[in-house]
Amino acid sequence: MRAPLAGPRVLLRRLREIMAEPISAQVRLDKIVVQIAANMVAEVCSAYILRSDGILELYASEGLKREAVHNVTLKVGQGLVGLIAADAQALNLPDAQAHPAFAYLPETGEEIYHSFLGVPILRAGRALGVLVVQNRAHRTYTDEELEALQTIAMVLAEMIAAGDLEGLSRTGAVLDISRPLTITGKGFCDGVGIGRVVLHEPRVVVTNLIADDIASERDRLNDALTSLRLSVDDMLARGDVARDGEHREVLEAYRMFAHDRGWVRRMEEAIVTGLTAEAAVERVQNDTRARLQRQTDPYLYERLHDFDDLANRLLRVLMGRVDGKLGMDLPGDAIIVARNMGAAELLDYDRTRVRGLVLEDGTPTSHVTIVARALGIPTVGRADNVVSLAENADAIIVDGETGQVHLRPGADVVFAYNEKIQFRAERQQRYRLLRDKPAVTRDGVSVGLSVNAGLLVDLPHLAESGADGIGLFRTELQFMIASKLPRISEQAALYRSVLESAAGRPVTFRTLDIGGDKVLPYLRVEHEENPALGWRAIRFGLDRPGLFRTQIRALLLASGGQELRIMIPMVTDVAEMVEARKLIDRELSHFDKHGHVKPSRLLVGAMVEVPSLLWQLDALMQVADFVSVGTNDLFQFMTATDRGNLRVANRFDPLSAPFLSALRSVAEAGRRAGVPVTLCGEIAGQPIAAMALLGLGYRSLSMAPASIGPVKAMLLGLDLGRLDGLVNRLLAAPGVPDGIRAGLRSFAEAEDVPV
Repeated sequence: MRAPLAGPRVLLRRLREIMAEPISAQVRLDKIVVQIAANMVAEVCSAYILRSDGILELYASEGLKREAVHNVTLKVGQGLVGLIAADAQALNLPDAQAHPAFAYLPETGEEIYHSFLGVPILRAGRALGVLVVQNRAHRTYTDEELEALQTIAMVLAEMIAAGDLEGLSRTGAVLDISRPLTITGKGFCDGVGIGRVVLHEPRVVVTNLIADDIASERDRLNDALTSLRLSVDDMLARGDVARDGEHREVLEAYRMFAHDRGWVRRMEEAIVTGLTAEAAVERVQNDTRARLQRQTDPYLYERLHDFDDLANRLLRVLMGRVDGKLGMDLPGDAIIVARNMGAAELLDYDRTRVRGLVLEDGTPTSHVTIVARALGIPTVGRADNVVSLAENADAIIVDGETGQVHLRPGADVVFAYNEKIQFRAERQQRYRLLRDKPAVTRDGVSVGLSVNAGLLVDLPHLAESGADGIGLFRTELQFMIASKLPRISEQAALYRSVLESAAGRPVTFRTLDIGGDKVLPYLRVEHEENPALGWRAIRFGLDRPGLFRTQIRALLLASGGQELRIMIPMVTDVAEMVEARKLIDRELSHFDKHGHVKPSRLLVGAMVEVPSLLWQLDALMQVADFVSVGTNDLFQFMTATDRGNLRVANRFDPLSAPFLSALRSVAEAGRRAGVPVTLCGEIAGQPIAAMALLGLGYRSLSMAPASIGPVKAMLLGLDLGRLDGLVNRLLAAPGVPDGIRAGLRSFAEAEDVPV
């Protein structure tokens, strides 16, 4: 390690004295740049602060023309200062004017200066400004000088975050983390939530930045690192993770990060510059986050979460909060904010107090999203950097329809959303009035509308929505939220509750659709490069017949004397359906042998969600009692687009000729064979798409409970005879982007059909 320097520590002590003086923010900032210039023997020291309009403004300078302060501005990305703000990385140049990004600003008088050292003023990985020193001579600043400037920038970041610079700008307000902020993500679950932020993993706030005893701080860091590493070792030694597998590899990599000498060295060097151990950890965390957030390699970007988690754990150890409980009591209007979380973690919260969920990651079909949708929690995902930008108890609005998250919203935004909530309530009331009306078109065609479900909390929605039944009950959710494999009695109890709640309405139970992205922690599976295309659903069930038969037996036990509808997911070949039926028949024989009461009627169906089945439809209809189209996976596989990858998930429209033609072929095959066909994907719950499905010949749709009202309102206003043929004509027309959707909208407007 380099020999300790007195300069940075002396400067930090002087800065602490300046921060304590009862002076204005401008005077304080002016004194700070003077001290920095003197301490670093720099002829220029300048502080540029990022305003709320995205412009970098010169807030203070020692060495440049005085009249330039508050009059010189740069866009992010413009000039060397703008480049530092954009990349959140330091620049150390012996001749700044030779750099291609150099921007000459005659009003500053900086043309006589050559050497340039600039660092971003970072907080939570976000650039709030830029701190610069310059000299006339051509020189490269030392690593010690760079570290000293980064340390001072960290102090300035807290000054900015505290709002101390408010009102100094002549042309715009300084960017303040307490200011309103809108983040646009992806709407995962519809609805609006207004409330207060509850960070799922509360961030440690470091307030003691400047060290009094360097050696003591270094010892504190080493002790905390030892404690952290022991906790990681203990985690790896636990019985539930000790076996080999992908999870083990992840934790081994995690342990490797905890022992990373580069990480430790950077923290030790930050302490040498005069920071406390906590501040050193936070500074290195900021630098790492700023660097990794700009990575395009998904592996490196994922490592950001590992480093962030390690840094937060280390901070908790240093601050004596090893249990990680840094938050507050759950308020009555909690909006949970997290990078990502499991379904069970969401269920740990008091549902009556949760008004919304915001995730930095996640997908519309992830486990936690499915549970949030079942609970009716408005959810937004892919909200970049929201965990870093939010603080516990911040006011927040979550719009699951538009995907917008409003942090610390202004009064006008709150008023607008209160109006939106009232409008949505009135609209839902209109839908509730349709609950008991039959789902029949204007020209007398009946359409079956069912709900998708997966948890007991879904079941009240069946009666509330006026649905005809449960078209898809996802049995895997019980397995996903359990800590161990549910026993046959536990499975049967759930299925019995579902049938009782249905009160005679039909219920279709989908057998376990695990594998892919639905990993059960207590089942050992091998790592797969493409899990969506791998060992999952019925493939898993046929290879693990004991697990499949146990679930079938639980379903038979629960439905004695009643109709039982079982649906097989991810069927790729008709032979799989034949094999599944053989296993079901074996369980029926077991029931006969032991005198159990069998279902009054047993129907076994297949899900069409793998494109290969489109060329086996007539054969499939011979072995299936009914067929259900799972459009989520079918669309994903047909278009080769990962539905969890937001770069491509919305690239293609489900209302396109190729996909609708495939759906039409399934409906026609069912009609030829006299086999009932339903559709249970996301598009069934969209009125405009549901109208297209009716035009293709579908007469049974299953959707989220909240979609029943809008879809029923659409079909009650629809004359299906007038729609007849339109969809087929649109499919036959030359391909025009959005042409089918536009044609359907024009029809709806002309016919006054609410879509």
